[in-house]
Amino acid sequence: MAPITIGISLGDPGGIGPEVTIKALLSFPGLPKANYILFGPRYIIDKEIKRAGFNIKIPGYTPQKTLKPTGITLYDMPLHPKATPSNHPCKENGALSFNCFKKAVEKAEQGSLDAVVTAPISKKAWELAGIGWAGHTEYFSRYYSKAIMSFFSKNMNVALFTHHISLKKALHKIKKKDLYHFFLSLDTFTQQAFNRKFHLLVPGINPHAGEGGIMGNEEIDEIIPAIIQAQEKGLNISGPFPPDTVFNKAYKESKKIVASLYHDQGLIAFKLVSFNEGVNVTLGLPFIRTSPDHGTAFDIAGKGTADPASMLEAIKLAARLAHNQKS
Repeated sequence: MAPITIGISLGDPGGIGPEVTIKALLSFPGLPKANYILFGPRYIIDKEIKRAGFNIKIPGYTPQKTLKPTGITLYDMPLHPKATPSNHPCKENGALSFNCFKKAVEKAEQGSLDAVVTAPISKKAWELAGIGWAGHTEYFSRYYSKAIMSFFSKNMNVALFTHHISLKKALHKIKKKDLYHFFLSLDTFTQQAFNRKFHLLVPGINPHAGEGGIMGNEEIDEIIPAIIQAQEKGLNISGPFPPDTVFNKAYKESKKIVASLYHDQGLIAFKLVSFNEGVNVTLGLPFIRTSPDHGTAFDIAGKGTADPASMLEAIKLAARLAHNQKS
């Protein structure tokens, strides 16, 4: 199997990103065979390694040097004097986390990385730093307009039609033409990433999926026509199902994915059953991108108690999908 290279951006240094990254990379002997490149300041990395109880020094990344298929190197990023663990959003940490993320993405776009795993960032810190995007997915969407935020675990798979926008705005976007193109993209991108087809399950937007128009007409006017058009195109897609029962149909069904119509409709259910092991995957990119499905957890940052399980799963899935693309 061809060797792969995975870049990992450190996330917000005031959150648990550095901790879960170091724990995932150094604490588990079953880590996928890959070359791992960390993007972050050495000061923060070394401090986190020491706090985790390891006595090692990660070598610096040298692009001219032939990399080992199981090595870890550090792409040392400049450290702002005020960008230190703070347990709350601040502009310096926001700027640092964005720069680490952007550099990893640049390397992936240049073909130096097969996958990028992003540790959690603070959207508020990005805002304070004047970053023009609300988060990772919004950054990708600016350059890859069809990018889809999706989530995978052994318990459930979910993809989101809309991402980080208000519920009011999300409801206005539920139009049959846009839904149809979303279904086509989701079908295509999941096949490209996983080398197999998924059965798409579409929830309604109203209670009981509208109950034949009694509780709303969005299903009749927008959602059902989009589903029928997608079925005529050959997609394995069903719905609309009542939103309060559709997730039962997807629970522990690895070949099914819920095409959720707005952010919280999908993620409340997903995080209930997969919070410690779920993985966020951005579909529709020319490279693999994954991340843990939790945030910065400022309240426990620096205490050494953060669970690296989701980060570890993000690394494992990134490796598996990268191998799929190479094969």
